[in-house]
Amino acid sequence: MPSSGKVLASAARSASYNMILQVMFRMVTFLLNAFILRYISKEMVGVVNVRLTLLYSTILFIAREAFRRACLSSPNKNQWAQTINLIWCTIPVGFFFATILSFVWMFLLERPDDAVLPNYDIGVLIFGLSALLELLVEPLWVLGQALLFVRLKVIIEGFAIAGRCIMTVILVQKYPDLGIVIFCIAQLCFTFIYVSLYYAFFTYYIIKNKDDNFPLKSVRDIFPRIIPGAYWADFSTVILVWSFFKQGFLKQILTEGERYMMTIFDVLNFGDQGIYDIINNLGSLAARFIFLPIEESGYLFFAQTVQRGKIAKKQPKESIDLASKALEALLKFVVLVGATILVFGYAYSYLLLDMYGGTLLSSGTGPTLLRFYCMYVLMIAVNGTTECFVFAAMSQGEVDRYNHKMLGFSVVFLTSSYFLTKSVGSVGFILANCLNMLARIIHSIYFISNFYKGSRYSPLSGLVPTPPVLVVFTVSGLITIFSEITFCCNQGIFYRFLHVVIGAVCLLITLITIFLSEKKLISFVIDQWKERRTDEDKKK
Repeated sequence: MPSSGKVLASAARSASYNMILQVMFRMVTFLLNAFILRYISKEMVGVVNVRLTLLYSTILFIAREAFRRACLSSPNKNQWAQTINLIWCTIPVGFFFATILSFVWMFLLERPDDAVLPNYDIGVLIFGLSALLELLVEPLWVLGQALLFVRLKVIIEGFAIAGRCIMTVILVQKYPDLGIVIFCIAQLCFTFIYVSLYYAFFTYYIIKNKDDNFPLKSVRDIFPRIIPGAYWADFSTVILVWSFFKQGFLKQILTEGERYMMTIFDVLNFGDQGIYDIINNLGSLAARFIFLPIEESGYLFFAQTVQRGKIAKKQPKESIDLASKALEALLKFVVLVGATILVFGYAYSYLLLDMYGGTLLSSGTGPTLLRFYCMYVLMIAVNGTTECFVFAAMSQGEVDRYNHKMLGFSVVFLTSSYFLTKSVGSVGFILANCLNMLARIIHSIYFISNFYKGSRYSPLSGLVPTPPVLVVFTVSGLITIFSEITFCCNQGIFYRFLHVVIGAVCLLITLITIFLSEKKLISFVIDQWKERRTDEDKKK
């Protein structure tokens, strides 16, 4: 097995590659939606992106997640035959759940109107079959991850995503009347590329590389077999699979809570589901590109700097001093970015959606959804940064208790989302998310306040911009709203351009004000940049 140092380095590379894959997937989805929205209806988007994609992801998650986590926990070359035998159990498990869920999707849930969206049953069968076929890759996926083939996953999934997108674009443009069948063909294209590349790579690797350390000696070893003098599978790993399965089932329900609410409780029609999904993907770009890397890097820094379970007074002075400055700077940065998105996003949501998806997005609830989502982005920014510190500073007991609180937060979210969507439509999902984030932020602020109680540090001051910045945010918001009402967005290109220019000027003034007023943040960034340059010069 690889050494600990190699595993750590590989884990870091794997995290980077996974982030690249997520960014690539989001960008491709963003661009693909911008294209296909001109050819298909919002009801089609709702059925495919919410209903059929949820079926596909649910089958895969239930069938493989527990097996992946258990088989990667302690594999070694002496047990690889048992590990492969066990991971092949994903096929019967997947078939069982694919059969049940496909039946539910076809006969128990609300169906789209066949006259408007024909071939729904074909879509259910194809997406279920696609999930089942992808399970054929699981032994090779686990093997690749365990042996640190870190680029393999990103490359293969990248090619498969590209193939699906190209097929979708071609079919949507050439044969738009095919409807759901377009996305069925594109999904099968993804699955074919995904499965074929995995088997092609490992077949080539096994044949060409006679590596004594590689656990598979022939292509036959990929498949399950009887092991002389040993059990067919390791019993302790089987128990671990069951444990992960129970955890994963709940996690999946909470992760995809919005889509399950839409699908099971029928709180939105298919058109509103499609619009919500598009707005959700569009609004989450900032969270994925800006705040997620900050959150992950921040957690790594605080985990290495702060001693768990000890309040600020009992921390080493140098460490807590640096951690406090970093926390204050991170909070100030994400608040400023989030507030900028909120202030300018409000007045430019309509224009952005009109340019992105045409009247399909801008004529209905789309602009209102995006405006509320801008508020949600600010809460995501604050919650992610405060929680990365909280998780790094909590004792193990506090972490365990917080997991129970998270379950409570999730129940509140699901309950509130149901009642809010019944009352105010798709905006209710965003409001429910905001309530969930607000509860978690309050919990984090309470923890951080107690952590620093009695010390001279006050990193939570980073949550509040300086008065000049607050003033310029307020004035910019009022000016851009007035500009939207006056010039945008049905009076021609010139007035749209004028609206954009006014926003650009306000944004420039806002950035200059931030640079001149937020001196502690600017000073911290400059100091860190100089320190990094000094370290790089020493290495040279």
